[in-house]
Amino acid sequence: MDPAMLYLLAADAVLVLHVLFVVFVIFGMLLIFVGKVRAWSWIRNPWFRLTHLAAIAVVVIQSLFDLVCPLTSIEMVLRARAGDTVYSGSFIAHWLESILYYQLEPWAFVAGYVVFAVIVVASWFLIRPRRF
Repeated sequence: MDPAMLYLLAADAVLVLHVLFVVFVIFGMLLIFVGKVRAWSWIRNPWFRLTHLAAIAVVVIQSLFDLVCPLTSIEMVLRARAGDTVYSGSFIAHWLESILYYQLEPWAFVAGYVVFAVIVVASWFLIRPRRF
């Protein structure tokens, strides 16, 4: 197989992993609140909740320090090695612009991440996880 194709496949795999991470953060929060209403016991699993909290914490820390996500960096390196087109900026900013045709200032993403993290932290008090 052509090395460029291998790099593209690896870049696509990283992209899929990145999308799954975003889905976990967003839909995990949604499922926590839906699970509260529907009395799903699994949403109180402390490992799920801690992993979810850690995931959004990483996003907030990266955005506050203006760091590019390592998954974005890895994907871009792989795409560059394959001779493919790379994008600048963050993964979320790129795909929101591409999908929604809407540009936001970087501070808006930081604010959104922080607000989302506050909601995640609040969920620990509103919908308490079980003890370890």
